[in-house]
Amino acid sequence: MKVQFPDLFRPFLGKLTWRKNPSLKVIYITFDDGPVSEVTPQILDLLDEYEVKATFFCVGENVTKFPEVYAEVIRRGHRIGNHTFNHLKGIHVSETEYVGNVQEAAEYIDSKLFRPPYGRITFKQKKKLRENYEIIMWDVLTQDYDKNLSADKILENITRYSRNGSIVVFHDSIKAKENVLTVLPGAIEFWKKEGFEFGVL
Repeated sequence: MKVQFPDLFRPFLGKLTWRKNPSLKVIYITFDDGPVSEVTPQILDLLDEYEVKATFFCVGENVTKFPEVYAEVIRRGHRIGNHTFNHLKGIHVSETEYVGNVQEAAEYIDSKLFRPPYGRITFKQKKKLRENYEIIMWDVLTQDYDKNLSADKILENITRYSRNGSIVVFHDSIKAKENVLTVLPGAIEFWKKEGFEFGVL
């Protein structure tokens, strides 16, 4: 999966939010796949240290496993989004199953933001979910989950591709733990040095 999906092709995928206002020097940090007790609390502490707020796209099943961590995300002033209940890849299931899975997650996640796991969603699923959600994609995918990428390479990609209005995806997952905890401070320090502010979706 590419770090940045080409701007040229984004309009053909329908009304999805890839990037916010390009005229404002603001970065939107987001996290996918949590909450998990092994990683999310450490990320929350880092964000507190840098006085930055973010948006967490949560998997419903993880919310039920770690309700206290989920509550802490909200208590610390971050925004939340729906990331399905079982981290489903939309292209592999029917519209009914996919939408039902999102609705199941919504029983635990009170948000009008939705991000499809893997960025994979069919036209019918998208059309149905847009009745109730703003569908958030990304401008920069950090690929912090990739064990074959070093922290230095990930940070290099972040600094190369991030720009005004970028929605940047990190992962608060066990798979990404080592990379995200190493890279996140460097990324925030870079953005602050470059004069970016931080927003929530």
